[in-house]
Amino acid sequence: MKQDVVIIGAGIIGLATAERLLVQGAKVTILECNKAGKEASWAGGGILSPLYPWDYADAVTRLTRYSAQLFPAWTSVLHNTTGIDPEYEISGMLILPPFDAETAQQWCSRREIRIERRSADDIHSTNQNAEADALKTQNHTLFLPDVAQIRNPRLLRALRSRVELLGGKIIENCTVNHLKTAHQQIQAIDSSCGEHVADYYIVCAGAWSKEILGIYASGLDIRPVKGQMLLFKFDAPPIRSIIVQNNVYLIPRRDGHLLIGSTLEDTGFDKQTTASARDYLLQHAQAILPALQRMPIKQHWSGLRPASPENIPTIGRHPDIHNLLINSGHFRYGVTMAPASAEILVNEITGASQPLDTTPYQTGWNKL
Repeated sequence: MKQDVVIIGAGIIGLATAERLLVQGAKVTILECNKAGKEASWAGGGILSPLYPWDYADAVTRLTRYSAQLFPAWTSVLHNTTGIDPEYEISGMLILPPFDAETAQQWCSRREIRIERRSADDIHSTNQNAEADALKTQNHTLFLPDVAQIRNPRLLRALRSRVELLGGKIIENCTVNHLKTAHQQIQAIDSSCGEHVADYYIVCAGAWSKEILGIYASGLDIRPVKGQMLLFKFDAPPIRSIIVQNNVYLIPRRDGHLLIGSTLEDTGFDKQTTASARDYLLQHAQAILPALQRMPIKQHWSGLRPASPENIPTIGRHPDIHNLLINSGHFRYGVTMAPASAEILVNEITGASQPLDTTPYQTGWNKL
């Protein structure tokens, strides 16, 4: 594939798309208005599954399931070629009440996904003391043993290194000003770092995608939704599995760090952290894991997710501009969907067969 490609946005989606293009022989330049991988991709938790998958549209769960299957081989390549370990780990996800157990079990059974119902006695007999204490008031829980996690910052560092090793060019602090078009083609991109000409242009700018597309984004519904997170540090992981209750989640890392997330705030492009969000997360997390009452908050941050209707991203060609494509709108699951979304987008350019029905990921353009 000897093509020049310009990608706008160096988050997880832009970097993953660039890597796949580079492996296939394309020449790739990525334009990033800030620092590569430092927006929503860095800010998320890295759970490689929707929190309650049975509550999502099939278009979301098909993509997340397929993408999650790609992670072991993908992260192995990244680790082996860059020396940076993204810390892929199957930790399982424990879901605390309230939940609809019958709906969950039927959904998993139809898709041959392992799910277990656990009582408090089961948990006390198998888990570490802190986890058992956290769950002693729960009569029943659901456990998805095959859910994995990734450590976002390390994945992004490895992916950036891999892109650069493959010859990709990343230009940071480069703001796109204007898409120059003629005859239903983009002729060039005018930016703060000069003019860029390519065969294909791919918008992977997350929450900023609609603004970058400007008049060519009419009807495309991607907007920022803020999520705030807290970080704690224990001497050793206080829990072994991801724990979820009422959309608040606790994610243990190998080195004792513990992430608490996350809020959903429709506040535009405001990235300020707030005391109210901190207190909300802290109150719910301490109710789940009382050991947090004795721990100081190590860090508090926020990110802007690219929200889209039903969490369904838009992946594919623009209906009118032949050399313009988009890979954006992944909402809460950009990291989870990254390798599969990159595969779908590159297959669209090359004409290769797709791994699944991609029709749902083109409906964002259909509103134009």
